[in-house]
Amino acid sequence: MQIDTVDQRIIASLMADARSSYADIGARVSLSAPAVKRRVDRLRAAGVIRGFTAVVDPAAVGWTTEAFVELYCTGRTTPAQLAAATRRHPEVVGAYTVSGQADALVHLRAADIAHLEQALERLRAEPFVTSTRSMIVLSRLVDAPPPVAVPDQPA
Repeated sequence: MQIDTVDQRIIASLMADARSSYADIGARVSLSAPAVKRRVDRLRAAGVIRGFTAVVDPAAVGWTTEAFVELYCTGRTTPAQLAAATRRHPEVVGAYTVSGQADALVHLRAADIAHLEQALERLRAEPFVTSTRSMIVLSRLVDAPPPVAVPDQPA
């Protein structure tokens, strides 16, 4: 699918505020509201836009502890097995295969250290996990959405 500069600007607008109306976005990109809707529908159908969601502050709902856990697995563990296993744990907010010594990196959120310890114990109990190495997050320095190339607007 070809994404032109108007599509990129629409995507950037939605990333900044997914509740923006098509009319508001249209005013920013010089299109009518129906034209913006057609483009958004096309971007959704193509899978470029996968959905809309609310971004909730984890601390506001009581999940104040965060950690990254390196998983070391048995020799023939597949990415599909890792994905299926990590999805079973509600504390897992991200899981990635990685280069280096670890087989995967798992991002966990928990209410407190005791909750984190329970989540780690359950994760370590997965049959293919041989060991883990954990790093608790002390503070978030950068927490930004993924970048989208947005062309400069004409002056």
